[in-house]
Amino acid sequence: MKKLTNYLILSAVSLTMISCSKNDNNSVANNISLHFNNTFKNNTIVLGGVSNDATVNTSEMGQVHHLSELKYVVSNIRLVKADGTEIPYNVNDLDKGATVVNQAKPASLDYVLTNIPVGEYRQLKFGLGVKQEINTVDQVKFPAFYAAAGANDTDMMWQWATGYRFTKIEGFYGAENNAFKIHTGSTLNGTSGQPETYTQGVDAYRDITLDLTTTALVGNNAPKITIKANLDKLLSGKEKVALTAKNATTPSQHSSMEAMEIFVNNIGGNGKDDKSGMFSVESVENN
Repeated sequence: MKKLTNYLILSAVSLTMISCSKNDNNSVANNISLHFNNTFKNNTIVLGGVSNDATVNTSEMGQVHHLSELKYVVSNIRLVKADGTEIPYNVNDLDKGATVVNQAKPASLDYVLTNIPVGEYRQLKFGLGVKQEINTVDQVKFPAFYAAAGANDTDMMWQWATGYRFTKIEGFYGAENNAFKIHTGSTLNGTSGQPETYTQGVDAYRDITLDLTTTALVGNNAPKITIKANLDKLLSGKEKVALTAKNATTPSQHSSMEAMEIFVNNIGGNGKDDKSGMFSVESVENN
C-alpha cells in the first residue's frame, strides 16, 4: 500500500510539473531576429567604387553594374500567426519599430523584434519605407530614428521635402563606370519652397508580404528569419531597365517621376499582383 501511495504521489508531481511547464511556455514572450541578406541573385553584395573589389552583376538587358551604397528603410512590421491573427510591432513608432538597413554597416543587417507573443507564425509583413501618415522628418517625436536616418553616413532624408528617403542605391554601370544614383521615397507636387502648395506625388511606400519557409515558433524558441533582398531586380524585375544619363539620377526634383516608379515597383512590388518585390524568405531557424 505504501508503494502504491508513493507511486500516486510521484505521478501527481509529474503531472503538476508538466502542467506548469506548459503554462510557463504559453505565458512567456520571446524575440524574433530578422537578418537581411542583400544579394545580386545568389551572391551577397560587396560594395565598392570603380575598383574590382565589388560584386559585379549583369542585368537581363546585358548591362554590367555594381553598387557603392545600399540603404533602405524597414518599418510597419507585422507578424501573422498560423490562425491569421496579425501581431503589429510598434507600427506607429519609428524609434521602436523601424530601422535603416545599410550594407556598409554589418550590425544594421540584423534587427531584433522583442517581446513577441508566444505562438506559431507563418507570415511576415513590413513596409519598405515609411507609411504616409508618419512620413514626416520629426526630430522631437522620433529622435532615435531621426538621428539614425539623418546621420552624415546615412543621409536618408530629402533635402527638398519633409519626408524620408526609402531607399538609397548608388553605384556604377557600363564599361566606363558611369555613376548612378537611385533614391526613392514618396514625393510632393507643388512649388519648391512653398509647403502650402505641396500635394502627394509618387507614393513610393510599399507593403511587403512574405510567406515563411517554415513556421516560426515563439515561446521557448527565439526564431531567426533570414530575408533575402535580391538587388538584381533593380534592373531586372518585372520592368527591364537600362540605366542611361536620363534615369541614372533619380529623382532629380520634387515631382512625380515615371522613372522612379519603375525602380520602386521592381524592388518593392507594385502593391497589386506583386507584394514582395526583391524580397523573399531564405530560411527560418527556430533556436
